[in-house]
Amino acid sequence: MKAKKFFAEILSAAIIFSASPTEAAEEDGEIITEVPTEIYMWVQSTPRGNYWFNHQQAGYKIRPDGTLDLNTLMVPTVCMYDNIQIEDVIQKRRWKKLSLKGYDRLAGRADYLKFDLANHTVQVVERVDLDDTWATLDKDTSCEPIDLKTLPSTDLRYNFYRTILEWARDHNELIIGRSKGHLSDEDGDLPFNEVPINKMFIPPAAPK
Repeated sequence: MKAKKFFAEILSAAIIFSASPTEAAEEDGEIITEVPTEIYMWVQSTPRGNYWFNHQQAGYKIRPDGTLDLNTLMVPTVCMYDNIQIEDVIQKRRWKKLSLKGYDRLAGRADYLKFDLANHTVQVVERVDLDDTWATLDKDTSCEPIDLKTLPSTDLRYNFYRTILEWARDHNELIIGRSKGHLSDEDGDLPFNEVPINKMFIPPAAPK
């Protein structure tokens, strides 16, 4: 089966996020950033931030031969901070003697996630600090893979990753259909229960 429209390779998170149509306004001295809901899906809010993933850009990595790697799911995400979290990030950078240039306009961060469906892991392959226009302030590529089978349900990321994977499983045909790549003959003949996203371990709902 041929796939149709999607991104042809892993793009830089900075490019994806800086190109996103977001609006920023200033009210009573406080920066307000609006996340475009036609592009991003809200997953959860905490006292320190709001977590979203880009359902339009979520998709499979494309191999050099143009076929889709159904074992590697790439998902751009954003977390928009509250004022306390912004100050916390700034203080930590100050302690580490890192540059604070532009951080007076810090608004949140973009995480570009790689889900390894064969090994049941997720990794932030690039983390980008964003200002209120979603321009890049700094980036980090040092994060290690996380084993989803051992991630505690009390971890803040637990529900976030779980929700993304459930959405991908429910919308797998949509993801493939958007792609500029195509399924290999072998993957095109896979039975439903052998498709990697359908075999992927998805953490159960956390107890309330």
